[in-house]
Amino acid sequence: MRAVLDTCVIYPTVMREMLLGVAGEGVFAPLWSARIIEEWQRAAQKLGPDGMAQAAAEAALLKVRWPDAEVTWPASLEDRLWLPDAADTHVLAAAVAGSADLILTVNAKDFPRHILAEEGVSRADPDAFLIGIYETDADLVRGVAERVLTKARALSDEDWQLRPLLKKARLPRLGKALG
Repeated sequence: MRAVLDTCVIYPTVMREMLLGVAGEGVFAPLWSARIIEEWQRAAQKLGPDGMAQAAAEAALLKVRWPDAEVTWPASLEDRLWLPDAADTHVLAAAVAGSADLILTVNAKDFPRHILAEEGVSRADPDAFLIGIYETDADLVRGVAERVLTKARALSDEDWQLRPLLKKARLPRLGKALG
């Protein structure tokens, strides 16, 4: 399965780490475009002066780990596509160009299922997507979650518990399932 990660699931960090952790286990192949990565870097500026630099460094690591994840397309593809928010058309273009099965996003209203279906693409909320994987392979998702929790504790110097960490990352159902 191939899935485009919308900017809103790459930033925040914990959601990105969960999704890419599962991808790293071979569950799906992540895809994105240069524009999606640029949007993430701009959003990371909210963290302060080091935010964009940190996002740039993490983006460089993603390129090394998934060298085939970044997709490109001719302008004519994006020109023929339509979404309610024209600013999101590039995400659908990335999905079409990358032969993606789905778009992972929290912005359901901007990606109507009937429009995506015309292009052979569906969309999934990351929480529901990860719950589905958990129901198939709980140990895999639990292992990824434990690694993300360990990293969050080390980076924040806080004694995070898994459920509140995932809830804060907009993954409440997964946090409840992992307890």
